[in-house]
Amino acid sequence: MKNTIVLVSILAVCFSASAFAQEKFATKKEAEAMVVKTVAALKANQAKTLEEITAKDPKYIDRDLYAVVYDMSGKVLAHGANSKMVGKDLIDLKDPDGKEFVKERVELANSKGKFWQEYKFTDPETRRMLPKEAYCEKAGNAVVCAGVYKR
Repeated sequence: MKNTIVLVSILAVCFSASAFAQEKFATKKEAEAMVVKTVAALKANQAKTLEEITAKDPKYIDRDLYAVVYDMSGKVLAHGANSKMVGKDLIDLKDPDGKEFVKERVELANSKGKFWQEYKFTDPETRRMLPKEAYCEKAGNAVVCAGVYKR
């Protein structure tokens, strides 16, 4: 009986840790919701929204999830994780595999409007390069993205 209680306790801790780990990182559903919310805010007040994103307003950053906005030439208009990126033209930026993901992002925004994109990027939590999937939507003359890291 004592062994059964110990086993049940160990399993409970394991399942709790697993649930906690899942909550620690953003989901694809949360990335989509972040982009939808950001697009709506941009339509209501673009200047304020761009400023809030870059200032890391909690509306636009959640754990490892953050919004990024580019113009259609690849220039960063707002960045929820790195304010130093704002104003930079990243159209030719490549991931470690040589993928020009910003250029591809702009092209997909023009051709599809809404899409998921895969590439590699530095995880803000671990500072490691990880595979990432970003959900993006075209919003007027901009493309809004938020992504999740594949762990």
